[in-house]
Amino acid sequence: MSGRFANKVAFVTGAARGQGRAIAQAFARERADIIAVDICGGIAQDSPASTPGDFNETVAAIEAMGGRILARHADIRDLPALEAVLAEGVETFGHLDFVCANAGIAGMGAADALSEGQWDTMIDVNLSGAWRTCRAAIPHLKRQGAGAIVFTASATGLKALPGVAHYSAAKHGVIGLMHALAAELGPHWIRVNAVCSTTVRTPLIAHEEHYKLFRPDLEHPTEADIAKAASRINALPIPWIEAEDVANAILWLCSDEARYVTGAALPVDAGFCIK
Repeated sequence: MSGRFANKVAFVTGAARGQGRAIAQAFARERADIIAVDICGGIAQDSPASTPGDFNETVAAIEAMGGRILARHADIRDLPALEAVLAEGVETFGHLDFVCANAGIAGMGAADALSEGQWDTMIDVNLSGAWRTCRAAIPHLKRQGAGAIVFTASATGLKALPGVAHYSAAKHGVIGLMHALAAELGPHWIRVNAVCSTTVRTPLIAHEEHYKLFRPDLEHPTEADIAKAASRINALPIPWIEAEDVANAILWLCSDEARYVTGAALPVDAGFCIK
């Protein structure tokens, strides 16, 4: 542990597994205290659900390294619930420094085949949920007089792919929200940025329906089956990055090394956007 974030407090949404867990653990390794939320349940049929057991594993991992974490089940579609968790977290740890709006869902489908429910749920979770996260947290950051917000966006928020219109639209919206908040919150010394990743190997994509996007010729494709095909979307010849790559970028954006970086959509995309 380097202690880069000693006496700092980070709020992480979607912390039960995948990117959220990696982000929470990365902050904890730098000695930040963690306020964590996750719904620990299903939202969309085509987006695998996290579980209470997943969340317990995140808590155990952080406590095993000597970190402190306040973990609560909450839905980012529920603003009062987020406000309650943050009030409890700030009372427990004293303040709030960093916000990682990470929680989200994935989904697939041609734009003209999506149901209204699929569209509305995607926008409500991935875009409106990101706004609610900030809406609950900003008053605490303003009282602190400084801070950093980082959105887990996506490279598809910068460059669309077919078959994920609702997801891409939501992530484009997140980039717009990030830009607006960076302008609004700059006078309060609150920096706002986004990490735009290519495919990340997490439970959201590690399932057969996602694999079929790359290998529709196979009835039951596996991760090994799609690795070569998935590599073709990136300039660097890799099929995906790891959750830790996203976490490392977020830590940098929250650090003093990035003290004058705000309004940036940082690609961590293996060259997806330039391919």
